[in-house]
Amino acid sequence: MIPDQRNKFDIPGDVVYLNCGFMGPQLKAVTEAGIAGLSRKSKPWAIAADVFFSESEVLRGLCARVVGAEARDIAIVPSVSYGIAVAVANVPVEAGQQILLMAEQFPSNVYHWGVLAAERGAELVTVDRPLDLDWSSAILEAIGRRTAVVAVPQCHWTDGSAVDLVAVGKRCRDVGASLVIDGTQSIGTGPFSVDEVQPDFLVGVLYKWLLGPYSMGYLYVAPKYHSGKPIEHNWITRRGSEDFAGLTGYVEDFQDGARRFDVGERSNFALVPMAITALKQVLEWGLCEIRETIGVLTSEVERLALEAGLDPVPSDKRLDHMIGVYMPESSPRDLVSRLAERGIHVSKRGQAIRVSPHVYNSTSDIERLFEAIWAEARREG
Repeated sequence: MIPDQRNKFDIPGDVVYLNCGFMGPQLKAVTEAGIAGLSRKSKPWAIAADVFFSESEVLRGLCARVVGAEARDIAIVPSVSYGIAVAVANVPVEAGQQILLMAEQFPSNVYHWGVLAAERGAELVTVDRPLDLDWSSAILEAIGRRTAVVAVPQCHWTDGSAVDLVAVGKRCRDVGASLVIDGTQSIGTGPFSVDEVQPDFLVGVLYKWLLGPYSMGYLYVAPKYHSGKPIEHNWITRRGSEDFAGLTGYVEDFQDGARRFDVGERSNFALVPMAITALKQVLEWGLCEIRETIGVLTSEVERLALEAGLDPVPSDKRLDHMIGVYMPESSPRDLVSRLAERGIHVSKRGQAIRVSPHVYNSTSDIERLFEAIWAEARREG
């Protein structure tokens, strides 16, 4: 268990922030790194050429540690949609094949696949939400010989209901399908191993559970795609780009590994130091320890929700860090905004109130949430 880390964040005492799935608050140290980084450009003569490469490599290595990969397997990207676009440009899909998604996935992991299916004459197949929330069985049953791509998250973004990616990965390999994972709502909340899951691509961002800045993300690229097709061609991804004087000697070769898929201007002088600071803190806490700490809080949400006669996603059907609580139809439609007026911040996603705590929360925060829910229920009469 990680001791209460609230003092590392700029969260007022009267605020209960249980909404990391929406956006993680920045650590104070991350904000300080951003301010210092932003000021660097006011003195460009002090920025050495090697900064364009050295800090990006530190960031790449830290992202690799979070997902159990090698640094050369990681590309630096600005968003999930960018990473999915890279995957779409490289996975094989033929006419008559199927691309498999889950119902109500986040849009950034859906739109590109619809375009690809239309271009290739493939079929976009959506797995319906199972009544028992056993996504893994439903997805495994839907994968067949026509499946070309399975594009799923580790947990559903609306309520935390889980997908067994190890089992899904094995099934994909059995039928020759590519596995593309959106890790935005799970990576950083516990250990993850690309060796166990064996995805083709895994993309995520830093501004949620990894407590970093907006517009910074990572893309794991399986080694078999390291010679693949990038979606943009910028100077920094080419071999020998460290030599600024030689940049007009245009070359066809790329930097090693997944670096060819890096976004242009990856070396953001403010965002990269912020991301490095955030990831160092997450890794210092420990991914196992983060999972255990948040798991205590979501278990308390589940217990109190059941006591209140509500319908939480049970622990055996979700990951430890996030929980959806399904409210009765009589609940006020504006419950989330009413809670926010009381200084308690959660999200409504689909039909669930989504509670997503982190290490800056405590069980007293969970108690305040349910006290407020009871108070609003009494207001309704």
